[in-house]
Amino acid sequence: MADQRVCEQCGTGFAPRREHARFCSVLCRLEWNRDHMGDLAAGASALQWSITAMSETAERLPGVGVWDRDRAFAALGEAVWWITIVDATLVRHHPATYDGVMAGLAATERRLIEGTLAGLRFVRNQIGSEADLADFIKPAVPGPVAGNARVTGWKWMRVRAPALRSLPPRSRAWEMTRYHGYRAHLAGRTTGETFGRAVAFLTLAGADADFVSGIPAHAAR
Repeated sequence: MADQRVCEQCGTGFAPRREHARFCSVLCRLEWNRDHMGDLAAGASALQWSITAMSETAERLPGVGVWDRDRAFAALGEAVWWITIVDATLVRHHPATYDGVMAGLAATERRLIEGTLAGLRFVRNQIGSEADLADFIKPAVPGPVAGNARVTGWKWMRVRAPALRSLPPRSRAWEMTRYHGYRAHLAGRTTGETFGRAVAFLTLAGADADFVSGIPAHAAR
């Protein structure tokens, strides 16, 4: 059964072409924005608060001890959560700005960012259902190798494709895109590398979203 949604502006049913689509057309999105300028301003303020929280969470990771596995995985899970929250907020509420910043990147960098964010969405979805973050990240053995004493040196593992038969075809395709992003851009790489890349892009996109909304951007730490 194909996915079907109701446009938040005109009430017309439509098949979404992207995961977070809320409107059946650009015109409806623009009309909704004009009617909700106050809500958008409040949303932009909340977005910057979330970006600051995301950045501070990522900055704390190098200081998390590797000996306390529970605490280490909790800190990594918090980073995944904040990155995907900010990403989803930008895609849902500031799609034109998000796409504009993405389009401004070189093709290779754009594919890298898109794949990294897709992979992190895959992790978020999986740990929110049946899997545990420890099923995705392999702790490094503490030792003289640079980075082994930090969770930012732990690497994403290769994992099997998820069972998606219960999902509608469109949702199944989106989740497989996320899984391929995970395989191509997370598996075998360190958490520090992937989190750093995602945070840098989302901070930039968030600053542009604030500029478009007419609200001064707060520098993410």
